[in-house]
Amino acid sequence: QVQLVESGGGLVQAGGSLRLSCVASGRTFSRYAMGWSRQAPGKEREFVAAISWSGGSTVQADSVKGRFTISRDNAKNTVYLQMNSLKPKDTAVYYCATDRSWLREPPNLTKEYDYWGQGTQVTVSS
Repeated sequence: QVQLVESGGGLVQAGGSLRLSCVASGRTFSRYAMGWSRQAPGKEREFVAAISWSGGSTVQADSVKGRFTISRDNAKNTVYLQMNSLKPKDTAVYYCATDRSWLREPPNLTKEYDYWGQGTQVTVSS
């Protein structure tokens, strides 16, 4: 059974930083790309960033490029999302997820991910 547990969310002022973590179990973590998505109230879930199984390549949504960085530690079965220069529009529940296929470049579509965590709330005040 695949389990993903996110942590690190919270309340931060605009311009601040947060680091999200996601610990995975139940799947050979190092063979799958990992992604972060977010969902704000009343909006659809949107892709944020993803990283390849090896960590060698990443992809980010245009809205977070230059501000958010995704990384992973395969020895710890953990993927991270470093969020800098946060804006009120970044307020959302953030979810990590595993790619539904293994050993490929990280997809930038939420439908390509099959297992999801419970989410962690990020609130950015103005």
